[in-house]
Amino acid sequence: MVKRQLLIAILVLMMLPVKGQVAFGDAELLNRDWKFQLGDPQEAAAPDFDDSRWRSLNLPHDWSVEGTYSPHHASATGYLPGGIGWYRKQIDIPTSQANQKIYLYLEGVYRNGEVFINGHSLGMRPNGYISYMHDLTPHLNFGGKNTIAVRVDHSESADSRWYTGSGIYRDVYLVTAHPIHIDQWGIHFTTPKVTSRKAEVQVATSLTNHSGTPTPLTVTQELRDKNQIQVASTSSRLSLEGGEQGSVTQKMDLSNPHLWSLDTPYLYTLVTKVYANNEVIDQSDIKVGVRTLDFDPDKGFALNGVSMNLKGVCLHHDAGSLGAAVPREVWKRRLLALKELGTNAIRTSHNPQAPDLYELCDELGLLVLNEAFDEWEYPKKKWIEGWNQGEPGFQGHAAFFEEWAATDLKDMILRDRNHPSIIMWSIGNEVDYPNDPYSHPVLDQEGIGQQHVRGYQPDQPHADRLGAIAERFAAIVRKYDPTRPVTAGLAGPVMSNETDYPGALDVVGYNYTENRYESDHKKYPDRIFYGSENRHGLSEWKHVRDKDYIFGQFLWTGIDYLGEAHRWPSRGFTSGLLDLAGYKKPRAYFRQSLWSNEPMVYLGTYPNGRGRNHLSSDADPVWNYQEDQTIRVVSYTNCETVQLLLNGEKIGEPVAQNDETGIIHWDLPFEGGTLEAIGYTNGRETARYQIQTSGRPESISAQIWDNKQAIDKDFGVAQIEVEILDAEGKHVVLADNEISVRVRGPFSLLGMEASNPQDMGNYKNNRLRAFNGRMIVYIQANGEAGEGTIELTAPWLKGATVTIQSE
Repeated sequence: MVKRQLLIAILVLMMLPVKGQVAFGDAELLNRDWKFQLGDPQEAAAPDFDDSRWRSLNLPHDWSVEGTYSPHHASATGYLPGGIGWYRKQIDIPTSQANQKIYLYLEGVYRNGEVFINGHSLGMRPNGYISYMHDLTPHLNFGGKNTIAVRVDHSESADSRWYTGSGIYRDVYLVTAHPIHIDQWGIHFTTPKVTSRKAEVQVATSLTNHSGTPTPLTVTQELRDKNQIQVASTSSRLSLEGGEQGSVTQKMDLSNPHLWSLDTPYLYTLVTKVYANNEVIDQSDIKVGVRTLDFDPDKGFALNGVSMNLKGVCLHHDAGSLGAAVPREVWKRRLLALKELGTNAIRTSHNPQAPDLYELCDELGLLVLNEAFDEWEYPKKKWIEGWNQGEPGFQGHAAFFEEWAATDLKDMILRDRNHPSIIMWSIGNEVDYPNDPYSHPVLDQEGIGQQHVRGYQPDQPHADRLGAIAERFAAIVRKYDPTRPVTAGLAGPVMSNETDYPGALDVVGYNYTENRYESDHKKYPDRIFYGSENRHGLSEWKHVRDKDYIFGQFLWTGIDYLGEAHRWPSRGFTSGLLDLAGYKKPRAYFRQSLWSNEPMVYLGTYPNGRGRNHLSSDADPVWNYQEDQTIRVVSYTNCETVQLLLNGEKIGEPVAQNDETGIIHWDLPFEGGTLEAIGYTNGRETARYQIQTSGRPESISAQIWDNKQAIDKDFGVAQIEVEILDAEGKHVVLADNEISVRVRGPFSLLGMEASNPQDMGNYKNNRLRAFNGRMIVYIQANGEAGEGTIELTAPWLKGATVTIQSE
C-alpha cells in the first residue's frame, strides 16, 4: 500500500479581508461613489473626461444581471447581456503620502479589466475570476486629484458555460504602504509536524525594498489564541539593498495546539511585523488554523487523523437576482443551510471565488476544493439556444490560455494557500471531456457512459496533449504550495487513462463515472480518487458510503444557478439542494437523510398517476388535493422507522427505513387536514414533521434571517424571508401573489428573488411574483446610521412591515 500523507497545519486568514489577500500595508475599501457607463466612449480614461451624466453607484456591481432577459442572448449565460462598460472614480492622495507606495487591489473584474490612472494604462487582466493589483505610485498627483478608470470588456458575452456576470463584481481596495513592505500574498504558513502536544510552525515571508536605501530589518511573528493571548513568537533579522527582494523563513513551536476541524473550526491570530530603525513599517494580522490532512488509496481521507467522507457540493458564484455581486451575508446564510443538511465540503466550480467564501468556510468549518479552470488551450462548447441544443459557440478563456494560464494558477495558489479550509487544488474541470475538444482512438473501443459522446474524431486535438499540460500545472502548484494535493475533475477517465494526465495528479477526481471506481481501483492500486462531480441518487452515494477507497463526492449542485439554461424561457440550472433564493428544496431533505447525523424526517406528496412505482426525491410538502384523489406520500428520514398519521389517526404500522431506495412511501386517498410523520430510533421518538391543507392566501409574513435587526451602516445586508400565509397562519405553498416592496430610511432594495426558473421578467423593479409561496428580499444599508421600515404589500393580502437599524 502506498500512503501519501500531507500535513498542513497553520494556514492563514486575515482579520480584515484585504489583508488576508495582499498581506501588507493599510487597506481602504474603495467601493463608494463610482461613476459607471455601459458602452465604450472614446477617451473615457482621460482625467478631464466629462462623466457628469454617468450613473453613480457603489461596488461591487454586476451590470449583466441588471439587463433584460432576452432569447437573443445566449442560454449558456442565462439569456442576459454582456457588453463593454467603464468605471471611473476620483481620489485624493495627500502630499504627506508622497514617500509611500500606493496600490489598487481588485478582487475580481469580469472580464478583460484594464486599469488606468490619470490616463496611463496599467495593464489588462483577462481572467475575470483572478484577483490582481496595480502600482499607482509612478503616475499619481500627490496633493491633487487623481482619476481611476477601469474598462471592462465582456463583449464576448457567451464566453462561459454558465453565468459569469459583468463588471467590477467584487471588492476594490486602495492599499498604502511603506516603500519597504511585505510582498503581495507574501506570507506562507505551514507546519512540518503536528501532534496533540506540539505544532512545529514554519512561516515564510517575502519582502521588497522599493526605496533606494539599503536597510536592515527585523521581522517578528507572534501567534495569539482566540482570546488574543500570545502563545508563541519568534524574531529574525535581514538586510535588503535598495530595489532588492528577500525572504526569511522562521520557526516557532505551538504547545497543545487547538486543531481546526469541522465541528470546532478554531482560528488563531498571527501578527507579522516588520521593523526598521526600531519602528514598525509594515504589519499583517492574520487568522490561522492548525490541522492535518491524510489521503490514502485504500483508506480514503482523514482530517486530524480522523477518517471521514467528503459530503460535498459544487457551487457557482452567483445568487439569482443579485448576479455575481454577492454580499458576504448572503453567502453565510447559504453555507449554513448547506451545513445543516450534513454538507462538509465545497467545490468552487470551476474557478476561484470571492475571498468571502473561503473566509466563511474557515470560520464555519467547511472543507474546500479550490478549482482554477474549466478549459485549457481549446474552448469547450458554449450553448446558445439551450443546454445541448442547436449549434454551440466557442468563445472562452482558451483565447488567453497560453499567455495567462500559468500566472492565473500561480496567483490563485498565492492568494488562497493560507486558508485552513482548502484541502485540494484542482487544475481543471472536464478538460478531458471526450470530443469537447480532445479525442482519442480508445473512444472507438469503449464509451464513458455519458451522453453526447461519439467515437474517435481524428480532426479534434489528441488527448495525449493533456498529460504535458497537467504536469506543467502540477509543478506550479507544488512550487507555491507543496502541502496540498493536486487534483482535477476527469470527465472521461476511460480516455484519460490512456494518457499521462491522471499520473500528473496526486488525487484523481471522477465526474459521473462511478461505474469505473471498482475496476480502476484494481487497475491502479496506488491511485487516490473520489467523486468530483456526481448526481443526487442514492446509488452514487452508496459508492462513497460503502467503499473506503472512495473518500467523497461533490453533488452537482449545491445551489441552483443562472446560466446553462434550457431553451427559452429558462434562467438557469435547477439541480441544487437550495434554490436561487437559498431555500431548501425537497431534495435537500433527501440528502439530509443520507448525510446528517441529527435525527430528521420529512414528508412530501404528489398524485399517484401512471408511474405507480415512482419514488421521487423532489416531492413538495403539499397537502392540497381533491377529495379521495389517490396521493403518494413519501418520507425521507435517517430514523429507523416512521409512523404516518392523518388528522391524528395512525396509517398502518411504523414503516422501516428502506436502504434500497432511501424513500419510505404510502398511497392513500386525500383527506384534508394534517399529515404528520414521526420518526423513531431505538423505539423512541427522535423527529417529527407535518404538512397541512392550506386555505386561500390571506397575509404576508416577513422575518429577517438570523433575527438580525441591526446591520452595518456601510453597505451591510439584511435578508428578509417572506412567506404567504392563509387565515390560520399556514404556509400556502401554491401561492404566487405579486409582492411589492417599499423601503423607507437609510436603506435601499438590493434585490428580490423567488426562484422561479422560468420567470424572465424585470428584476430591476420593486415587484416580484412569489414562487412556492415565498421569496427572499435583500435590503442594503446606504452608509448612514438610522432606522428604517420595509413594507411588503400585495393585492388582497394583509401586508407586513419590518423595522431595521443601521449602525
